[in-house]
Amino acid sequence: MKKLLLAAAMATFATGSFAHSEVKSVIPANNATVEAVPETIVINFSKKMRLTKLTMTHMEKHTVDLNIDGLKKFKKSAIVPMESKGAGTYKFEWRGLGKDGHAMKGEFMFEVAN
Repeated sequence: MKKLLLAAAMATFATGSFAHSEVKSVIPANNATVEAVPETIVINFSKKMRLTKLTMTHMEKHTVDLNIDGLKKFKKSAIVPMESKGAGTYKFEWRGLGKDGHAMKGEFMFEVAN
C-alpha cells in the first residue's frame, strides 16, 4: 500500500500539477520594439501570483519602483501604470509570491523607438 501511495505522489509531482507559476506573456512583448511608451504594462502568469515588487530601469540610468499598491491579491494578470522616460530601452524586474508560497522573480524588456 505504501508503494502505491508513493507512486501516486510521484506521478502527481511529475505531471507538474504543483509547478510554480511562470510568466505566460507580457504586453508589450518581451524584446519588442514599440512606437510609443505604453500607459500600462501587463504581466500574464500561468497561475495566480501576488506581485510584490516591480522595478523599471530606463536606458540603464533611471531606476524606479512602479506602484503596485493595487495588486495585493493573487491574480493571473497584473496591469501596472507605466512611467514614461521617453524613447529607449525599458527593463523590468519583478518579484512575486505564488499561491504555493514560493517566491518567484523574472525580468523582461522592450524598446521604445523615437
